[in-house]
Amino acid sequence: MKPLIAVVGTNASGKSALGVELALRHGGEVISADSRQVFRGLDLGSGKITRDEMRGVPHHLLDVCDAGEFFSMADYQRLAYAAVDGIHSRGRLPFLVGGTGLYVDSVTEGYIFSDIKPDLDYRNHLETFSTEKLYRMLSEQVPGVQVDAKNRNRVMRMLEKLHDGDSVVPRREPRWRVLKLGVRWDKETLARRIDERLEARLGQGMIEEVARLLDSGVSFEFLDKLGLEYRYIARYLTGAMPDRDRMLGELSLAIKRFAKRQMTWFRRDPAIRWLDMTADPLAEAEACISAFLREP
Repeated sequence: MKPLIAVVGTNASGKSALGVELALRHGGEVISADSRQVFRGLDLGSGKITRDEMRGVPHHLLDVCDAGEFFSMADYQRLAYAAVDGIHSRGRLPFLVGGTGLYVDSVTEGYIFSDIKPDLDYRNHLETFSTEKLYRMLSEQVPGVQVDAKNRNRVMRMLEKLHDGDSVVPRREPRWRVLKLGVRWDKETLARRIDERLEARLGQGMIEEVARLLDSGVSFEFLDKLGLEYRYIARYLTGAMPDRDRMLGELSLAIKRFAKRQMTWFRRDPAIRWLDMTADPLAEAEACISAFLREP
């Protein structure tokens, strides 16, 4: 099996920069594993890497569909599989870098998705319930289910699968030999990094970015479902949260809560090798990769 290296972590953890540096050192290319960075026009709010930050390393699965379009995990997996195969065909090393745990797992674990067509009437019925109610409905049917309780789209999709007689736990057929490297910080350091990045992106025009999306016809409902920066700024711009300072304060807390949920997801995976970010994470990652590539 050919090699694939995943670099995972929370918002503002520095995983993108680490992925670029490792790709530079190993003749690699990067595949983004972020559910919002697939959309064109969602740049500052999604923390999308810039051309300068790429440092010449090819990046894949950025800007692959228009904002407002439907894009599923199966769509992501299909494109990611093609990207990994293409990188291997060029004799280069693929690096899967991102913080959307399900996207990472769909590729590294080789999820096999059902081809059952969704029941649109049932989906519309589910839309009438709050996210909290949907999660309770799911938990009643699958006690101890592993899903982010606040991820409305994911909870709804699992309920749809149960309704259609499908399994909520996908079958798996891994395609590659995988090394997973994790980037993490202590709570205080990560909170500071989140606030610093939020302030920087506001200065770069993040509110204006959301305003352009709304002006171009991207619906408020779509931005609200994206959560975090797009949800809170869209609510501010449409008058639902008219106090700018209050909106930014709540956004900062929401990003930190989301980062905590990201870590909860990744910590459940015993295969992730966590790097010591207070020492020399690059050297540690290099040692892990070198040993991994020497394995038969």
